[in-house]
Amino acid sequence: MRLITFLQNNKRLLFRATLITLLIAFIILSYIVFFLPLEYLDIHISEEIQEKQTPNLNTLMIWLSSFGRTSVSVVMVGITSLVFFILRLKKEAVLVVSTLLSGILGLGFKVLINRPRPSKDLVVLLEETKYQSFPSGHVLFYTVFFGALILIILHLKKIKYKVKLFLIIICLSMIFLGAVSRVYLGAHWFTDVLGGFILGILCVLIIAHFYVRNTGNINR
Repeated sequence: MRLITFLQNNKRLLFRATLITLLIAFIILSYIVFFLPLEYLDIHISEEIQEKQTPNLNTLMIWLSSFGRTSVSVVMVGITSLVFFILRLKKEAVLVVSTLLSGILGLGFKVLINRPRPSKDLVVLLEETKYQSFPSGHVLFYTVFFGALILIILHLKKIKYKVKLFLIIICLSMIFLGAVSRVYLGAHWFTDVLGGFILGILCVLIIAHFYVRNTGNINR
């Protein structure tokens, strides 16, 4: 009970501490990726994931990864936003559209850090890629988009608990499987995926701050 009371009384402090912690973690990871040579951890994780490749799994991973393509993600965001707008949830519609900004943010860091993609002499390349490797734009988008949907799902009173739980599990699964698919396909290293996830969580927290502040308490 004391812990719950402490958390409730120090929401702003905890929010800021979490943001700073994630920001520091991303900066440290970016430093490691930029200045240090390719680590054994990245190669080892890629080998472990890719040794389980099968034709059917290849097809599944390619499909899971396809949602992160620019053309597909724009359509997905557009349709989702339109649905919220039709349901008269304008703030939610704008929130979903704002997730597209993650693409610009990710591209900026890619250009800045300029990390090469995994090469065919180190991994099995099942997908042709362009642009730089760090952070993973797919994982960044998945984390921000599906994270925003989780935020909205938690916030809407009309959705039943079991339905909320089901939808949240789907969103979390997409984030996790989307991240795995990028390493599985040889498109990214583990640290690329981790960087995209950390940056994505940062974005979701910032989005959540403005969304919750403008719509009231999450338990309304």
